[in-house]
Amino acid sequence: MWKTKSLEEQITAVLEDNKFCSFGTIDGQKPKVRYMALFNEGLTLYLATNAKTDKVDEILGNPNVYVLVGFDGKKSNDILQIEAKAEVCKDETLRERLWNSSFKEWFEGPHDPEYVILKINPDRIEYTGADKEPQVWEK
Repeated sequence: MWKTKSLEEQITAVLEDNKFCSFGTIDGQKPKVRYMALFNEGLTLYLATNAKTDKVDEILGNPNVYVLVGFDGKKSNDILQIEAKAEVCKDETLRERLWNSSFKEWFEGPHDPEYVILKINPDRIEYTGADKEPQVWEK
């Protein structure tokens, strides 16, 4: 008997297969989007950044964010559109767990005070798979 993956499992698989995303914040009344390296634990997303960036200020002013995952210029079968709330996280354990040697270009190490994690908590995720109707996960 075939077991169909649940929507949450399908979404998690897409997150784990993609190392980058488009990340949108609100600057005043205007959206700003940039590419970011993507990490996840289940449906919780994490983005590493410098504490002194515009995106941190934008999140502090308005925590509503948007994340697009899955389109990398190649034929993509799975795309996620994520509406979420973001928070700036300085938790030492999390920063150590997510630390990557490629971050040395910007930070001295996992304890660098300018190294912070953006924790992204999805409210709504629209999943579009190959030849499938979009499906929606909501918190």
